[in-house]
Amino acid sequence: MIRLNLLLLLLVIACALGVITAQHQARKRFVDLESEQAASRKLAEEWTQLQLEQSTWATHRRVATIATSQLGMRMPDAATTTVLTVEEAKP
Repeated sequence: MIRLNLLLLLLVIACALGVITAQHQARKRFVDLESEQAASRKLAEEWTQLQLEQSTWATHRRVATIATSQLGMRMPDAATTTVLTVEEAKP
C-alpha cells in the first residue's frame, strides 16, 4: 500500500510539474505573440507613412519644379517642334 501511495504521489508531482511547465511556455509564447503583433503594427504604420511620402514626392508639380529649377529643363517651343507621322507600309 505504501508503494502505491508513493507511486501515486510521484505521478501527481510529475503531473503538477507538467502543468507548471505548460503554463510557463504558454505565457512565454503569448508574450512573444504580443511582441510580434506590436512590431507588425509598427511596420504597418511605417508602410503607410512611406506610401504617403512616395505619393508626395511623385506629384506632377514637384517633378516639374525640380525639372525646371535643378535640371534646367523646359517645355519645347511650338516653332521648334516637329511632328512626324508613320505611314503604313505599302505592299
